Order: sequence, then structure tokens, then C-alpha cells
Amino acid sequence: MAVLFSLPLSTLRPRTTLRPLATLARAAPIVPAIKLPHGLTHQTPLVESLPLSAATGCQVLLKMDALQPSGSFKDRGMAYMCAALQSRGVTDLISSSGGNAGLAASAAGRKLGMRVRVVVPTTTKPIMIEKMRAHGAEVEVHGANWNAADELARELVGASGGAAAYVPPYDDPLLWEGHSHGWSETTVLTAETDGAACFAKALAAGEPVTLAGITSGPLTCRRAVRLELGRPDGARRPADGGAQGSRERGADGWQRCHVAYTVSDAEAVGACASLLDDHRVLVEPACGAALALAYSPRQREALRRFETVVVVVCGGGGVTHEILSQWKADLL
Repeated sequence: MAVLFSLPLSTLRPRTTLRPLATLARAAPIVPAIKLPHGLTHQTPLVESLPLSAATGCQVLLKMDALQPSGSFKDRGMAYMCAALQSRGVTDLISSSGGNAGLAASAAGRKLGMRVRVVVPTTTKPIMIEKMRAHGAEVEVHGANWNAADELARELVGASGGAAAYVPPYDDPLLWEGHSHGWSETTVLTAETDGAACFAKALAAGEPVTLAGITSGPLTCRRAVRLELGRPDGARRPADGGAQGSRERGADGWQRCHVAYTVSDAEAVGACASLLDDHRVLVEPACGAALALAYSPRQREALRRFETVVVVVCGGGGVTHEILSQWKADLL
């Protein structure tokens, strides 16, 4: 079985006997060490995609994390982190974000009754700022990029004299823990969507990319680990649809295989459009990168060796029908 994620995680298993859908559906929900209030995250449905199954020749299941409260998978990590901080007595959260992480923090903070302040760069879409404020978050726009916004967020935390806690968009063990629950018995695929090709560059340089370098320990399992990375290329690099790969055996004796796929912006947007047609769900191109490995005729050959593929539809709040139509006009 294979699971494809954009940037976060997914699971892969070579051709084996299929498990019942009910078993697969129980694989992904958070099972936290702390008790999360009801509704902080959803146990999202696992939906069979008949169009993608027919196109790829394997059973394709869609894990609909776009139906999380904020509209993206990031609720899993943010809900866990915010609830964990609240259990330690924290009441004031300060986050930096380009969009979805800040929205997830805003949604979790509102349900937990916590004050949330989010610093975003000027590149953040107005629709995302509006959604954060609708959850009661205080949003400050600062700097031309996330680095500048994050610097201010950290300064605000320091100036709070310990009254506020810093909530990063992705780089914290509590976030990793929230995302990792339920995946301990599977290998992992990720889809790189940040446009920087960091995984692909590491592989090209012969630097091993291990699971521990991407997320927390519970996701590492004693079997071959394959990281398959798809991402929109952006203007920085032409799309070639190729794959980079390496093999290494760690000191612990575990075999790890790493394969980095790239997808074009057009393929990612095309996958978003096709998902809307097939399953009536709007997602961002960052999510479309993983979907493109199944939707794109150029890419889907990589999936034919699997009996079952689960694509995590990680969602994203910064999309409307009008925005998707503009992406299509620009790229397709």
C-alpha cells in the first residue's frame, strides 16, 4: 500500500493482500497522549476514487483531510501542540505563518479558548487573513517573506515575559507528534511542495534523507522506507518528471530507499481541477502535487507497482473556485 502526502507524510506498502477499508480508515486519526476536546480535529473519511483507480490500475483511496476544521491536515499537528501547551498552563499563543499553519492555530485556539496572535508576511492571501480573524485570531502583517514574519513573532514572544508561547508552522516535536500518530506500522512517502527542491537536492548530492529528519520517531518502522517526493516546480526549475534516488543502510541495519519525484505547476493545478470534478473538493496546488502523481499520465506509472494507494488530500484554505479558475487560466 502507498500513501501520498504533500509535504507531510504518507504510507507505502508493496503489493500485498488488501486490508478492509475500515482498517485503513483507522490508520490515520490522531491517537494523542493527551485528550483532545471533541471537534478539535475530525476523523476524516477515506473515499475510494473510481476515476483514479481506473486511471492507475490500482485501488486509489483518498484520505479527505481537507475536511479538517481549518480545511487542511495541519489541524492534526496544531491541535496537538495547542492542547499540549494549554495543559502546561499556556493561554496565549503567538505563531508565524504564510497561511494554513496560522489558520490551523487560529481554529485550534478558538476551540480551546486561547488567545492567538499570528504574524504573516505581505504575500499571505487576504482570504487567509480573513479566515484567521474569523476564528478570533489577532493578525499582524509584517515583512516581505515568512522569515521576516517569524522574526517578529519570536520577538513578541520574548517581549511577553513568558506569558506567551511560540507556535512555529512546522518545526516542533509537538507538531510532529500530532501528525505522527497512527502511522507507526507503515512506510512513508512525502510530496515536496515548497518549490525549493530540498529533498531532490539532498539526493542529488548523495546526502541520505532519513525519516527521522522529516518527522518524529513513531513514523519510522523496521522495513524498507521509500520517500517519494512530488512538488510543483515553479519558475525556478524546469519540469522533467524525473526521479532522483539513493539507497543507504543505517547503523541500525535498517534499509532506507529514497526517491524524489518532481511534478510541474501545471500538473499540480490540473490535479486540483480534476479532484474538484471527480470528488467536489477544492484544494491548493500544494495538495495537488501529491494528487498529480495519480492524475498525471506522465507520473502515474510510478504507482502501478502498488495494489492500493492512499492519497492524503491535505487541502488548504487559500483557494476558491475563482482562484482555481485563475490558476487554470495561467497554467493550463
